Amino acid sequence: MAEAQKTLHITQTRSAIGRKADQGKTLKALGLGKIGRTVDHVDCPTIRGMIFKVKHLVEVVED
Repeated sequence: MAEAQKTLHITQTRSAIGRKADQGKTLKALGLGKIGRTVDHVDCPTIRGMIFKVKHLVEVVED
């Protein structure tokens, strides 16, 4: 049987105002943009890299 993929629950906790433009674009690519917004993504290296870039602006919970 195929192994179930892990899910990441990503919540934006801080604003992107005053940050570099690429950090704001990374938040948009993750589906965020407002404080308190939560999205779910499959755990993969691409998403992990995006999270690493904005780790000071988001909170991540593994499922």
